[in-house]
Amino acid sequence: MSSNYSEKQVGKNTRIGEFVTLSPAAKIGGQCHIFPHCYIESDVEICERVTVCAGARLCDGVRIENDVFIGPNVCFTNDRFPRSGANPSEGDCKTVVKQGASIGANSTLLPGITIGAQAMIGAGSVVTSSVPPGAVVVGNPATMVRYVDAIGDRNSSTLISEDKKTPAVNGVRWLDLTTIRDLRGQLTIAEWDQDLPYRPERVFFVHHVPNAKIRGGHAHRECQQILVALSGSAKVVVDDSCVRQEFSLNDSRNALLVPAGVWATQYEYSADCVLAVFASHGYDENDYIRDYDQFLEYKK
Repeated sequence: MSSNYSEKQVGKNTRIGEFVTLSPAAKIGGQCHIFPHCYIESDVEICERVTVCAGARLCDGVRIENDVFIGPNVCFTNDRFPRSGANPSEGDCKTVVKQGASIGANSTLLPGITIGAQAMIGAGSVVTSSVPPGAVVVGNPATMVRYVDAIGDRNSSTLISEDKKTPAVNGVRWLDLTTIRDLRGQLTIAEWDQDLPYRPERVFFVHHVPNAKIRGGHAHRECQQILVALSGSAKVVVDDSCVRQEFSLNDSRNALLVPAGVWATQYEYSADCVLAVFASHGYDENDYIRDYDQFLEYKK
């Protein structure tokens, strides 16, 4: 630690390079490495073992958790509608980067978003919305392309390959729906208590989703869900806190059962995708777990 900073402001064994602007109220934990020419404003908190590479700008309202990597020239913003001489609005300011996330060089992050644990931001990305835990996003605006450690062959053209016949996430399984074929086409049937393991209390359809958007990103305490792509395709990632696995929904003859207590996220919707969801319970906001950290606590 440089002698120019107090131990209350900068933790033990933290190294700060030359020409770093560190506002007096900013807080940096131990074993961090702040490279030269960084700018860190007052209302910034950095936890333990964080690397901030040269030229990065951390503005007011940024919270960085343990073991985060911030690449060269990364820019955090704190005002969605900046005007000269005007202070940022209070609601815009807070941006959180969760434990173990990595942000590539020259990325720009809009204010008021959360970068999930272990997520990766590709170099040069413009991140305009929150990123799920473990997701990899790239581009301008940044869109999700995959998960860091999800099991599954993303290049498989069929969802009935051997690895996908046996999902690794506890309780998740494929349901093969009865399909009748003749010269007139195909008829797929979903009968309660026969093709489906329960009688749904609610059915809804997700469609016209822009490819850049991510849906789901939550778990249920009681509700089970069955997902089937009636047309088009989408990716779904399921996570039981121990194993994370990715599947392709691209065949209306096959449905994916997601039990209660499993975190599920859908992304990479095709333009013609219509995703049907058969829920075992009616809508109840109290049944949702929408924060991934709370989900991990729930699963302990």
